[in-house]
Amino acid sequence: MVMEQRYVQTVELVQDAAPIAVLDNVTKKYGAITALDGLSLALRPGEIVALLGPNGAGKSTAVRLLLGLSTPTTGTARIFGGDPRVAETRTRIGAMLQVAAVPKTLKVREHIDLFRSYYPTPLSVAEIVRIAQLEGLEDRLFQALSGGQKQRLLFGLAICGNPEIVFLDEPTVGLDIEARRGLWEQIRSLAASGKTVLLTTHYLEEADALAHRIVVINKGKVVSEGTPREIKNRTAAKKIRCVTALSTAQIWTMTGVVDVQVTDGMTTVTAGNVEGVLRLMLAWDKELSGLEIVSPGLEDAFLALTQGAR
Repeated sequence: MVMEQRYVQTVELVQDAAPIAVLDNVTKKYGAITALDGLSLALRPGEIVALLGPNGAGKSTAVRLLLGLSTPTTGTARIFGGDPRVAETRTRIGAMLQVAAVPKTLKVREHIDLFRSYYPTPLSVAEIVRIAQLEGLEDRLFQALSGGQKQRLLFGLAICGNPEIVFLDEPTVGLDIEARRGLWEQIRSLAASGKTVLLTTHYLEEADALAHRIVVINKGKVVSEGTPREIKNRTAAKKIRCVTALSTAQIWTMTGVVDVQVTDGMTTVTAGNVEGVLRLMLAWDKELSGLEIVSPGLEDAFLALTQGAR
């Protein structure tokens, strides 16, 4: 209850703050391809926003516009009220992108020293090493790091300049569970200190655990936006799991059923009016057992939103 209360308070504070990064009715075309189609997005201080969507939805294009690596075809992109391409603005931004070209023959410490030199008020080397969980790796060459260690270094480089806003594109790819959850804690700490985080991820559990707000896009348009709970609640269908003698054909005749699956003797029914369907199932099968009602998860909501948009 206390955690829920703190979460609600945090969301309210974030919603009251003025945006520090904005995409306003942005369209981005690459020849005949429309990557973004009238997309609007606002990021506020202390907020973790998860930008979700299927491959090709326009997530990377939106991030590139906010980083000043690309310009809108129409509409505007603003950070701190100005042009993202301005050098002074970029010293207040940190980014961890999927495609990172860093010298393989430099050591971890050398990479950190190099990136720190780009910023007027960087974090200390010790602080970066601690936050990115790089203890003991300082003198190892980049090319000798494991995939997960490389990800942690790239995260460390993204926060070198003590940025006010951080863009994290699939930050936990290649990390084991312990390292992933450790990075989650550091991301939460960034937001708690007033920094803004825009996160793109294919791990829906990650978005559910971290985000104050989720923005789902498909084909360059926003198809849903809200807290993780709000996004999940917009998918009305719940699941009934049980062992029943009823056939799938019998269950499909019930009003509100949208899917029926039978696996290893367990029947899973997805329904909009789960209470009505359950009453019928219990009336038709007095021996029904192993009953479980499952509320929709973020994955269910994501699939419903993006498949519907297609």
